[in-house]
Amino acid sequence: MTMLLDCGNGVFGKLRAQIDFVDVDAVVLSHLHADHFLDLIPFAYALIYAPRQQPVPVHRWPGTDDPARPRLYGPPRSLDTFRQVTGAWNTPDLIEDAFAVEEYSPDSVLEIGPLRVRFHPVPHFVPAWAVEITSTVTGGRFTFGADCCPNDALVEFARDTDLLLIEAALPRAERTGMRGHLTPAEAGDHGRQANAKRLVVTHFSEELDPEWVREEAQRAYGGEVSVAAEGATYSL
Repeated sequence: MTMLLDCGNGVFGKLRAQIDFVDVDAVVLSHLHADHFLDLIPFAYALIYAPRQQPVPVHRWPGTDDPARPRLYGPPRSLDTFRQVTGAWNTPDLIEDAFAVEEYSPDSVLEIGPLRVRFHPVPHFVPAWAVEITSTVTGGRFTFGADCCPNDALVEFARDTDLLLIEAALPRAERTGMRGHLTPAEAGDHGRQANAKRLVVTHFSEELDPEWVREEAQRAYGGEVSVAAEGATYSL
């Protein structure tokens, strides 16, 4: 069983380097900012137009009555957002035609194969949800913080998690206006307060030195911190 968590710009090509896209069983979105869902569009085109997905024989593909149609779980108003975005080029149903779309609510509990998925709202520029994924086989628990400003909600939701993947987008805190992201030090402090057993920081600019990001987070966390990297794997 394969689940994809968020699908922002550039993700689909990287996904294909790891797994055949028709083998993705489900996609879960944390919020509706473009950098977390935009590659649903090339993913959808692949699902609809790939020769192997057609109902009749195409070249070396025999045709299928059962094309891959992953489940897509998005937050409230996902369908409106998808239709608005893809409707700009007169294909408002593009994502619905490719995926089995379902909008979750903050109190939803999803059962996706051996995974149980829960959500909790966190403060961001748009409604956003931290995501908890628990293995019903091993009991291992993974928490994704989504995008958020400093908040107690994520700390409580991630309490004692086995692995917290948390954004560290800002080299310094916003000086004015509404906050929407964390600094590496704030990310580390959230991990410390939550008593997360492992902490991985992500979602920061490539113009920042990853070692600086790690050191900032590690100082606040009080333990070893990993920096997210393409192809990295984590076992729970």
